[in-house]
Amino acid sequence: MNGIEKITRMIEADAQAEADRILNEAKEEAAQITARYQAQAEAEAADLAAKGEKAAAEREERLVSVAQMEARKVQLAAKQEMVEKTYVRALEKLCAMPEEQYVAVLAGLLAQASSSGREEAVFSAEDREKAGRAAVERANKASGKKLVLSGETRPIKGGFILKDQNVEVNCTFDTLVRLQKAETAGAVAKKLFPET
Repeated sequence: MNGIEKITRMIEADAQAEADRILNEAKEEAAQITARYQAQAEAEAADLAAKGEKAAAEREERLVSVAQMEARKVQLAAKQEMVEKTYVRALEKLCAMPEEQYVAVLAGLLAQASSSGREEAVFSAEDREKAGRAAVERANKASGKKLVLSGETRPIKGGFILKDQNVEVNCTFDTLVRLQKAETAGAVAKKLFPET
């Protein structure tokens, strides 16, 4: 049994050596595969992190841009509101002039707006008797025209309407200020906001 035991031990030793060799090769191959996939996972993680940072930076840039645009809109709206208030204030000042100055302005406008010299001047009920009558008389005297104070009144806030048959010329302060606004709003904005 000595020889058989020896052969059996040799076969067992050879089998053990072969098994150890195969196991070591498998461990080595597993380690290489693990290292390769670990490197790939780290590279993909780094790529995703870089893409995430880039996307976050782009989103932040877009949000900042949108915020700046909204701020400019709000600022522009505030400036437009201030310009609008300037014209509202101008209209209020025109309507609140002292009577003598108001009559002089109306007379000058009547003489300037009249084309035939025979138009009817329509005023508000408030202005008709005092300022209206005095303005028509003063305009006729200064220009030699024959304007007439209309018996009709209109719900206007300062100024007048000149009527010549079917043609009307609107010289109400509201209309005159609105027309001036269209022409002068840019200049008014520059005066109010010189830094822009």
